[in-house]
Amino acid sequence: MTPSAMNTVLRAEWVKSRTLPSTFWQLAGAIVATVAISAGVAAGTKCGSASCGYDPAKTSLTGVYLGQAVFAVLAVVAIGNEYSTRMITSTFAAMPRRTGVLAAKAAIIAGLVLAAGLVAVAGSMLAAQLALPGNGFTAGHGYLAVSLSSEPMLRAGFGTVLYLALVGLLSLGVATAVRDSAVAIGLVLALLFVIPIAATFVGNHTVQRHLEQIAPMTAGLAIEDTVNVASQPIGPWAGLGVLAAWTAGALLLGWLVLIRRDA
Repeated sequence: MTPSAMNTVLRAEWVKSRTLPSTFWQLAGAIVATVAISAGVAAGTKCGSASCGYDPAKTSLTGVYLGQAVFAVLAVVAIGNEYSTRMITSTFAAMPRRTGVLAAKAAIIAGLVLAAGLVAVAGSMLAAQLALPGNGFTAGHGYLAVSLSSEPMLRAGFGTVLYLALVGLLSLGVATAVRDSAVAIGLVLALLFVIPIAATFVGNHTVQRHLEQIAPMTAGLAIEDTVNVASQPIGPWAGLGVLAAWTAGALLLGWLVLIRRDA
């Protein structure tokens, strides 16, 4: 596909996204939910010593657990609605190169989630910066990482924005493969939440640790670890890499289905 053709596809997908009222409300809802929950948890979390077990970054970003679900729905709807309304046939009639269509949708979803995710994460961390020091998260208790300018906190913040974008792309890949919004949402939420929940019921510590290392959510959110990082099941960037591998696999599967099956 030539650059001009790709620009045309990108413009078309952008027009679809911005003219849908649901896009704005889903992005706004993800931001509000993430910041509100994060701020509430930060305000209510007390820590009297470094041994209290709370990680300031994870506490600051608790709302991501809900916010990611809203971003996942946004990504699923980006292609799922076209299949449910059969508009996808018109899309492929106007833009026959399906690989370009999927690439354009991925670029738009990534851009929207990155922008909204940055606002949500920044708002959450600013709210936590105001609340946590007064709740015992101080340098005197070993919580130097609570400072927004510290390297661990910056890594947690920017890494979480990338995490959200990867979740969005993972959801797009799943939705492209299954071609049904409800099924895709169920599969994505199962991938994110069921494996970590199942891991808690595993009696064998080694098996539990391996499950946490390969689960897309627990591995990906390791990017937020700022306390006892060496003892966690997986390192911050390695964990984000696991989520990236899941995302690449989902997009590859979606692409294969897209080019091999009729609309």
